[in-house]
Amino acid sequence: MNRSDLERNHYMLTGRLGRRGYDWWWHSFTGHHAVTGEARAFFVEYFVINPAVSPAVVAFGQPPVGQIPSYVMLKAGSWGAGSLKKQLHAFHPVANATIATDRLELSVGTARLTETHITGEVSHSQEEVAQHPEYMSDSGRMRWDLEIDKKLALNVGYGASAFFRRLNAFTMFWHAEGMKTLYRGTVTIDGEEYRVTPETSFGYADKNWGTDFTNPWVWLASSNLTRRSTGELLADSAIDIGGGTPEVFGVPIGGKLIVGFHHEGVDYDFNFSRFWTRSKTAYRCTETETEIVWHVTAENPSHALTVDVRCAKEEMLLVNYEAPDGGKRHTKLWNGGTGTGRIRLYEKRGARTLVDDLDMRNIGCEYGAY
Repeated sequence: MNRSDLERNHYMLTGRLGRRGYDWWWHSFTGHHAVTGEARAFFVEYFVINPAVSPAVVAFGQPPVGQIPSYVMLKAGSWGAGSLKKQLHAFHPVANATIATDRLELSVGTARLTETHITGEVSHSQEEVAQHPEYMSDSGRMRWDLEIDKKLALNVGYGASAFFRRLNAFTMFWHAEGMKTLYRGTVTIDGEEYRVTPETSFGYADKNWGTDFTNPWVWLASSNLTRRSTGELLADSAIDIGGGTPEVFGVPIGGKLIVGFHHEGVDYDFNFSRFWTRSKTAYRCTETETEIVWHVTAENPSHALTVDVRCAKEEMLLVNYEAPDGGKRHTKLWNGGTGTGRIRLYEKRGARTLVDDLDMRNIGCEYGAY
């Protein structure tokens, strides 16, 4: 499970994916206000869609334009209650970007993405976003400059191998090169500076690519795990959960998750695509008036896992994406970075024996269905 594969982080939009496909690199982390020390959760994403459709001019799928979308988008913002919650988008023609195919390197304007460094800036006035609903953006300004140190990877296995990538077997591919990532640097948002340090960044980095988005859409991730009995922070641990309804060659496979749990040097892998491991997963996501709640179970012949997470809706975003065909079917995709939860790991030898009981914080979380 915990096997780095930098090739999966390369740019994928060649061949037919260039005309009907997306590729994105996601980063999320926590920073602290330079003056008050207040914690704030941030995200940055570099997103490319249909690069061969309209390389010279940005094309939007949303009204009032209504075309097949084609652009490079910088998505950045933060989670939290009230004014702390923000989603900002900046768009560039694909022709203005320099994107390597043999390594992770993307540059557009002042923004840059590599395996070890991200920089960029997004800025919109209230007048701009009011005049351009196709931007799907809030108003504000955010600038970031961060060094990256990826410590643990979640490799989903042969399902995202070169062979299945060539066949475009899955509608939505996933690779988490940084299920535990340390960030260092600064973020300035609406004039307020935040400092990001490795020990308290509780960071995460992954990527998705394909021809459409899964429905339902489920994601949970945290590297801020503490033992309930002692309060000890587990420095070599992280969990990452993703899936919903994968599609293989256009055929939906309902209720499937990939669950990767790295627990103090030991990997516990619950992956439906590794059928020989006889893993089983199940999940339930519910929406109350104030929260989104996730309950996940996973087991294989030797171990079982239960994961319970909740996140306040007032601190979450309804995150915005256009699909490659121009549609925006996920109109209620809840996305957060301040979730809290609990992990219970069991060993199965006759009766189940509790191995560890952990609290989770700074959880990246997502749920949406249409």
